[in-house]
Amino acid sequence: MTVLDSPIPRFHLAMPVDDLDAARHFYGEVLGLEQGRSAPTWIDWNLRGHQFVTHLAAKRTSGVHNPVDGHDVPVPHFGLVLTVPEFQELADRLRAAGTSFVIEPYVRFEGQTGEQWTMFLLDPAGNALEFKAFADDSQVFAV
Repeated sequence: MTVLDSPIPRFHLAMPVDDLDAARHFYGEVLGLEQGRSAPTWIDWNLRGHQFVTHLAAKRTSGVHNPVDGHDVPVPHFGLVLTVPEFQELADRLRAAGTSFVIEPYVRFEGQTGEQWTMFLLDPAGNALEFKAFADDSQVFAV
């Protein structure tokens, strides 16, 4: 096993946002992430033990999409692989918060290798997030 295969290392991801107060509300209140250290231009978030940072930056546009299972998937995007109950709980939480989905929660690749629940949404700065769940966790890297 190498360092890159170990379950212990955490990733660090920094994403641009154009409004830290909107990011604080979305990531802290809507998604329920624990806030870590912060400064006037950034906020650290605990994303299941990973260090996710929102950095104040000028607004940008992406507009890049990739067709997957009949949907236009925004690129780039990031998120978490959850359990199915966690996925359903988060979908309910997002709906209750009035979240507009880029791709509504649904089962992708139904009946095929890699079958998964998935949903896409944008944060207030337009960063795309995907949350997914596999009923069979062995399918995460199945070919």
